[in-house]
Amino acid sequence: MASGNTLITFGPLDNEPPSSNYATIDTRNQQPCLDFDASTDESAVFSGVLPRHYAGGGITVRLFWAGSTATSGTCRWDVSIERQADEGQDLDSDGFASAQSAGGTAPGTSGSLQYTDIAFTDGAQMDSLAAGERFRLKVTRDADGSGGTDDMTGDAELFGVEIRET
Repeated sequence: MASGNTLITFGPLDNEPPSSNYATIDTRNQQPCLDFDASTDESAVFSGVLPRHYAGGGITVRLFWAGSTATSGTCRWDVSIERQADEGQDLDSDGFASAQSAGGTAPGTSGSLQYTDIAFTDGAQMDSLAAGERFRLKVTRDADGSGGTDDMTGDAELFGVEIRET
């Protein structure tokens, strides 16, 4: 597989919300999105299988998002991976690797998308995930700014997630 090719995508309706502090489903112009609060760290979780054509390099997770009302400020995103290997992760508990993060600036026009990329190197950052294995991906808005600046007011609306090989 060539570097940069899409491995898997997730939409808002693929979300498997955690038991607390979860992003809420919403729509914008009849398009589903997930709302992440500006004052509380909220998460969304997506499950998938890393395609067998994955060549073993790193990955980049691209978030497609917009500010609900904001047209300025930075939104900080954390993304983490949980590998669910054969007879590995106990599904009764979470085992996400350390989050990787990036900030994106709210578009200057309300309703426009911002693309924010978060890179993962092969190995520990990806929880040693390998081709053909099941995994969960957790996307969190770092609203309290513990990992970097998040000064965007209002909700962040997540419209999609793309994972591609890098």
